[in-house]
Amino acid sequence: MILDISWEEESILPERQDALTTLLNNAITETIHLSGGRSEAEVSLMLVDDQRIHALNLEYRGVDRPTDVLSFALQEEMDEEPDFEFEDEMLGDIVISVERAREQAEEYGHSFEREIVYLAVHGTLHLLGYDHEEEDDKLKMRNKEEEVMTKLGLERV
Repeated sequence: MILDISWEEESILPERQDALTTLLNNAITETIHLSGGRSEAEVSLMLVDDQRIHALNLEYRGVDRPTDVLSFALQEEMDEEPDFEFEDEMLGDIVISVERAREQAEEYGHSFEREIVYLAVHGTLHLLGYDHEEEDDKLKMRNKEEEVMTKLGLERV
């Protein structure tokens, strides 16, 4: 798995970026693996502030507010059921608001690292075709998120 991270939000110090890079790489790799994705997959991850994700959310979803994570899948499924047999390895882009991750970590009572990893897992699942529009789909996605987070040792407490 190839992960390209763009650190657009500047509050995370370079020495902390290294540890987060390892966590994020492991999380996205594990998500792809446990979801039947290709080990050669490529993902781009942008860590941004609320202002940037707000602009993207408005432009691409028509929602005039910041959000925690956006996913932009570059692949199309080959048939009705996701089989993850894509023509090339580039899955797409994930954008995470560092500000939202900090606020949500505090709100939920866990670490910033756990929250940002969770958002990366959630975004990766969207790239792989998961969604949470219907209750059954939401349950499948939540179960997969919990499976990955448990595997990473970052389950809810």
